[in-house]
Amino acid sequence: MLDRHISTFALILIASLALLTADAFAQRFDGQQGRFNQPSRFGDDRQKPGRNVAGQFDYYALVMSWSPTYCASADRVGADPQCDRHDGRRFAFVLHGLWPQYEKGYPEYCPTRGRPFVPQPVIDDMLDIMPSPRLVIHEYKKHGTCSGLDPAGYYTLSRRLFGAIQIPERYRNPIENMSVSPDELADDFIKANPDIKPDMMAISCGGPGNRLREIRVCFSKQGGLRTCGRNEDQRRLCSASKMFVPPVRSTRLDTEPPKRRDDNKGAPLPGPRPDGLPRPR
Repeated sequence: MLDRHISTFALILIASLALLTADAFAQRFDGQQGRFNQPSRFGDDRQKPGRNVAGQFDYYALVMSWSPTYCASADRVGADPQCDRHDGRRFAFVLHGLWPQYEKGYPEYCPTRGRPFVPQPVIDDMLDIMPSPRLVIHEYKKHGTCSGLDPAGYYTLSRRLFGAIQIPERYRNPIENMSVSPDELADDFIKANPDIKPDMMAISCGGPGNRLREIRVCFSKQGGLRTCGRNEDQRRLCSASKMFVPPVRSTRLDTEPPKRRDDNKGAPLPGPRPDGLPRPR
């Protein structure tokens, strides 16, 4: 009889210890914001019904990066087809991506029925304006899956919207350093694209010397220009009075025959070189 009571007591003690351990485990993650309840940077909005669901968003942000800033970045690792080319081609504005946005916040990596695979022909077709296969693949996985479109449809729309923006002449192939204010750059784009209003675009800068990073232009889900949401807060993206715009090419193009060595006037001075610029962090 005594053995039976001891066994019963032992079972009760084990069960109690298990409950206390489970409760302590739960309190640990609740109190320390563990990985099971880590608050999202999107805030509570991301947990609302309809958030982070493919096709359910408010507008697109067409993001055009200034390639010379990216290519001068110390963050680049290894050879890059956008910057380290053997054909002599240099890029100015390139398509970074087409981002589905909420009025505040944005979805990413939306679940899809199948694996978010980008076919090679789709990748190849984008390399003239988006010169990195890895970027093409990454942008569809992170942003394109939230558009509700397949890769071909997403990049067809991306190309159409990118092609709808007229790049001002001075930013097509600059060969000298420029220093402009965000307002001046916005005015240049609005003059070249009269349908764009100031609240339909935003400019991003940062890094050493407040370099121009990107321009965002906002479109509706149907592809028409529209007012941007809170994601494109100009004060947050670039509040500098001036931005440094590194050149696409470091010297003037060879549009004239070379001068003779015995020319009394001497050879022209070279233009500014990238290796003379302050290095990024």
